[in-house]
Amino acid sequence: MFVRTLDMPGILSRLAGAAALAFGLVLMGASPAAAVPAFAVQTGQPCQMCHIGGFGPQLTAFGREFKMKGYTQRSGNINVPLSVMAVASYIHTQADQPPTPGFGANDNVALDQVSVFLAGGIGDHFGGFVQTTYDGIGKAFTWDNTDLRAVTTLDVHGANVVLGASLNNNPTVQDAWNTLPAWGYPYTGSALAPSPAAAPLLAGSLAQEAVGLTGYAWINSEVYLEGGGYVTPGASFLTHVGADPIGIGDIHGVAPYARVAYQKAFGTNQNVEVGAFFMQADIFPMRDRTFGTDRYTDWGLDASYQQTFANNDVITANARYIDEQQALNATFAGGGSDNPRESLRSFQIDGSYYWRDKIGGTVQVFNTSGSFDDTLFGGKPDSTGVTFQVDGTPFGNSDSPLGRRFNVRVGVQYTAYTEFNGTSAGASDNNTLRVFTWLAY
Repeated sequence: MFVRTLDMPGILSRLAGAAALAFGLVLMGASPAAAVPAFAVQTGQPCQMCHIGGFGPQLTAFGREFKMKGYTQRSGNINVPLSVMAVASYIHTQADQPPTPGFGANDNVALDQVSVFLAGGIGDHFGGFVQTTYDGIGKAFTWDNTDLRAVTTLDVHGANVVLGASLNNNPTVQDAWNTLPAWGYPYTGSALAPSPAAAPLLAGSLAQEAVGLTGYAWINSEVYLEGGGYVTPGASFLTHVGADPIGIGDIHGVAPYARVAYQKAFGTNQNVEVGAFFMQADIFPMRDRTFGTDRYTDWGLDASYQQTFANNDVITANARYIDEQQALNATFAGGGSDNPRESLRSFQIDGSYYWRDKIGGTVQVFNTSGSFDDTLFGGKPDSTGVTFQVDGTPFGNSDSPLGRRFNVRVGVQYTAYTEFNGTSAGASDNNTLRVFTWLAY
């Protein structure tokens, strides 16, 4: 895995070595470090400083700076570099669903996941986090999101420039805005809930199935530039870390990734961001090299807005559009699609309001549309709906009776579909009510 990554030229090779060193030092516990939500212990700040609503993953401007600077900020001595997170939920769908092994067709209560985090900063230049998760639905352990960073800060003709590199296993997990797929809304979900079958490559298809190295510059806390590439580890490695050894397939060579964003602050309580992103991957489908590769080209636009009021109320808005062009040469040759060229378009927008940064409501509208293909999509891949959520986080300002590390969010989520996998008839059968508890320590 790392040999293929380190073959990237020049500065990216050297930064990969630095990130790998950071990984090794974190594993040895050689620094003041903390994990989610124990970053609060490392920084000496309450969860509300980094997260909207006092709970992850939606970041404030302060939280974005902490991430851009490599998770290195600290205020005290060495702290325990571990945290645990657990999510449990009750799921009810409007109509019974094909049952998941070990669960019923409806009205299920489940431990969705339990995660252990190892994270923190080492000095002024290295930091990150490693997440391992037990999937309570699949009854298996797997590696989860990982983001290891090497950073430095320079003064370039009067401009403050943070230069960094991220070694990660999920394209967009390194992003600091909650617009891109890895940290986009909804921030928690259950594998027991029905979900549309079609989504762009960037919307999670490579999560934990690829390893990438990107370099970035964060200029005057306003301009963000990032570029790098992703490769697929060997099937044996993926099997050992609990990931799917087949997945969507094997990336041929290196898949380039690019990101630009501009953030503007208006005083200390308001900011807006606009950006664009790109990824292209040539993939041997299902790791079968018989017919060559499929090419996925994703480009997108995103925007976000945040405002905090004097009484600590917060409003946010996030939007994302992805256009994906698929050149399915291998899949078409193998009889897996009706057409050699397909397209997908994905759009979502969400807005939230948090009262006193503790009790919040969020509404999201989403839409996926694309080419008609009976073999690949079973017709049209179109899905449209809206998700509502109300949640409360009582300890985001560090007044927990169990100390700064403990935090909890409870919420109710409802997703309603007007179209599901290309049809409006019966789409509402997939409407889902979810009641969840999200604990972290």
